[in-house]
Amino acid sequence: MAKKKTTMYKWDLFFQRLQENIFHPKRQTKDILFRLVFGDDRQALLQLYNALHGTAYTNPHELQIVTLDNAIYISRKNDLAFLLAGSINMYEHQSTLNPNMPVRFLIYLAQEYQLLVESTDRSLYGSELIPLPTPQCVVFYNGTEDTPDEYKLRLSSAFSNQDVEPAVEVVVKVININYGHNEHLMQGCGLLSQYAQSVAVTREYANKYDNREEAMNVAIEYCIEHGILEDILRKHRSQVLGSLLEEFDEKKYARTLREEGYEVGRTDGFTAGEQRGLERGIEQEKFRLLVKLVKDGNLTVQKAAIEADMTVSEFEEKYL
Repeated sequence: MAKKKTTMYKWDLFFQRLQENIFHPKRQTKDILFRLVFGDDRQALLQLYNALHGTAYTNPHELQIVTLDNAIYISRKNDLAFLLAGSINMYEHQSTLNPNMPVRFLIYLAQEYQLLVESTDRSLYGSELIPLPTPQCVVFYNGTEDTPDEYKLRLSSAFSNQDVEPAVEVVVKVININYGHNEHLMQGCGLLSQYAQSVAVTREYANKYDNREEAMNVAIEYCIEHGILEDILRKHRSQVLGSLLEEFDEKKYARTLREEGYEVGRTDGFTAGEQRGLERGIEQEKFRLLVKLVKDGNLTVQKAAIEADMTVSEFEEKYL
């Protein structure tokens, strides 16, 4: 049993790495609707902040948007970040559960602090304390996994040595924004409620139609006709449609690979040991995926070779 658990951990790790690294060139269009609703609209962000904290700020000009253009390591900008009332609020939208959000927020926060310090006339090496805004890290989750309305992730959970008191901690609040959850929050922020409704409508029509594009178009039309994010969907319809189609295709592709890879590993496991078979299935699917990405033009041969731990010539000779 222990061997099986270890192998499946490697399997999950591979697909997590696959989705966050290999697919990242397309990531900027995924979940774009959430950023269209809140990304550059101070009034919308203020409404969301007030609903989260039970405050009643009314002046959107008090809010300063500081979203990163390009975050290190992830190679893309974070979703939303803004300064208000002595705090730096960093919001991320996720449609898949990710236990590594605390370390990602840590990286974002370090870069935000660096930019803030550089904008002052004070030195990090001086004798005067540089005041820093208090971080608030929030993930808005709307995936299909069953989760509580709210829970917390901690950076310290990832530390290898749990017997030593950590010198740093990051706490991330994860909020389930699927339709029907967190009613009090939805009542306080009408735009968030409409966003949750739009996601629910999209999923409903995706299950009704075999043609994915037709389903998404019908879902968008329904939302527009019923006043659900009407202005945004009218203005950015093609952009939102492309994002929805990409998200469904990517999830379907990853799910197919997971299922096929498991079957390869399970079959080999009966003949040469379960653990070795599963590991072999993982490696086979990894190389098959790399080849497909190269042939589809979504990955360079050089990057594929690095992922396969080969030279470019070795990769081309063996797989292309």
